[in-house]
Amino acid sequence: MKTTDTPPTGDAQIPAPRAAEGPAVTKVAAPVKEKREGGVLNVFSHGVLIIWAIMVVMPLLWAVMTSFKTDRAIFTSPWSLPDALHFDNWSRAWTQAHMSEYFLNTIVVVGGSLVGTLLLGSMAAYVLARFEFPGNRFLYFLFIGGMSFPIILALVPLFYVMQNMALVNTLHGLILVYIAYSLPFTVFFLTAFFRTLPTSVAEAAFIDGASHTRTFFQVMLPMARPGLISVGIFNFLGQWNQYLLPTVLNTDPDNKVLSQGLVQLAVSQGYKGDWSGLFAGLVMAMLPVLAAYIVFQRQVVAGLTAGAVK
Repeated sequence: MKTTDTPPTGDAQIPAPRAAEGPAVTKVAAPVKEKREGGVLNVFSHGVLIIWAIMVVMPLLWAVMTSFKTDRAIFTSPWSLPDALHFDNWSRAWTQAHMSEYFLNTIVVVGGSLVGTLLLGSMAAYVLARFEFPGNRFLYFLFIGGMSFPIILALVPLFYVMQNMALVNTLHGLILVYIAYSLPFTVFFLTAFFRTLPTSVAEAAFIDGASHTRTFFQVMLPMARPGLISVGIFNFLGQWNQYLLPTVLNTDPDNKVLSQGLVQLAVSQGYKGDWSGLFAGLVMAMLPVLAAYIVFQRQVVAGLTAGAVK
């Protein structure tokens, strides 16, 4: 008898697709590995951020806690909580240490310089960002060069210039110096910000008959509000904590600013100093800066990230 070979049935072909199963297993394993690596990276980054937050927050909390202690408690138990809230430290620093006068002088100087810096800086940045004219890039890089110039090298000639103009030991003279000191960074920051704003809005204002001045103040400047707030916060931090310029240009005791008052309070007392009052004055100097950043933190982030995504 002749036997005929039976053709393989469909069941006999089942092992054929095994070659395709290998890559499928690899595709499933790869995301798991990436997920594990991403989890390790997230844990490491969060750990670094937590350590950094502790390093920043702990000195602030310790200063606030110490401002409510007595002088004896500061030296005997510096890390313990105060047994009672001694608000007389704050009142003593505010009145006897003349912190109220220093505080008022600082508000006048920083407030005036911020207004002048933002006004002049925004106008210069708008012209450099929106108009092409001979010397545009030269002026822009001149402002950038002002950022790299050490202010300590200009103190001696600046003092004689201020003295010849009768601006030494005056608050308005210090305001002018703060404005000149802050303009390079302000122009550099706002020039890049104005370049990200849409030109169609300004063109529509020109078509409606608006002048360049009206277009700037009523159209472009409100659109640049996030950038103005961001650069205003940075200038506020630098000007509020400025010590070198007022020390050289403002030696009148009646016109001293907050940083000078804190140094004078620390140096003049010596070993029998009012340490609780000193920490109270230190916290007073920190509160406006913290409050300004807490209130405008969203605007600061929006200003820094503006133009990153178009």
